[in-house]
Amino acid sequence: MNRITLAGFRWTMVVACLCLTAQLSAVDDAKTPPPKGQRVFTCGHSFHVWVVPMLTEMAQAAGIKGHEVVGVSSIGGSRVIQHWDLSDEKHQAKEVLRTGKVDVLTLSPIWVVPQKGLPLGSPRKKGEKDPNTAPIYWLPDEGIEKFAKFGVEHNPKIRITVQEYWLPNDEYVPVYPLQTRKRYDHNATNLAGLKKAQADYDRDLTAFVGAINKQLGKETLLIVPVGQASVALREKIVAGQAPGLKEQAELFRDCWGHPQAPLQTLAAYCHFAVIYRRSPVGLPLPSVLAKNPAWDDKLNRLLQELAWEAVCKHPMSGVQAK
Repeated sequence: MNRITLAGFRWTMVVACLCLTAQLSAVDDAKTPPPKGQRVFTCGHSFHVWVVPMLTEMAQAAGIKGHEVVGVSSIGGSRVIQHWDLSDEKHQAKEVLRTGKVDVLTLSPIWVVPQKGLPLGSPRKKGEKDPNTAPIYWLPDEGIEKFAKFGVEHNPKIRITVQEYWLPNDEYVPVYPLQTRKRYDHNATNLAGLKKAQADYDRDLTAFVGAINKQLGKETLLIVPVGQASVALREKIVAGQAPGLKEQAELFRDCWGHPQAPLQTLAAYCHFAVIYRRSPVGLPLPSVLAKNPAWDDKLNRLLQELAWEAVCKHPMSGVQAK
């Protein structure tokens, strides 16, 4: 066997082992008694809050008893700090967290950029204007740190998930105001470039979240790698390997990137895997997919596998493949 052939053989075996590991993980989860239901509070925007009822449905389908939605704070286009800054009479999140009866808090920042990576003039004060652009606000999103410290104070065992989401307009341009009206063709995206941009965003988010965990002295904050899973799904679509999906644009309902049901389902499976530390592979077709006959069990299985793979690979998801 020559060197090239041997290298190819070794790589094939590695891939086969990874696939077998994922399959065995799903089988093991099917045999393992369901975990205890979690009390979940969600703070988010239109790229996240729809995950709430989907998680409830998935937990029920998995036989998990006691999953409870203890509250939702929904603000369109929001940074996490906007949820933190709500007045006391409107701040359900603080009120519920103060009771210590929240097991999981889910957060969904839009941009989280380390200070050295600030673009477009790099303003250093919240609300400071760049003379050449629209107002840009202080990044990173300080609300994440405030919620983390407050949550741990009232429940040392709380876990806080931070959604790493797919890139709006398929580009890593972290600016405010958000470029929601920019015209973009998702089918024209160069996936290699998108994968690089998504990796850059994930690198920055991981560094930021890791720094907060270091302050806390524990792994309180977890990352839900929805963005990485979405890139993997788009690669499957382009390769013709995503049943019921022919074009990348079918994942979105606008240029900005608001998700259609398949992308919502993928994101929800990622959250399920991080929150319950078990594979979603094998769960029945969720109601949001059942509305379209083209989105069948084969697509559902693919979404489950991609979500589980992304979560197992991410070093800050709190999950490792068995």
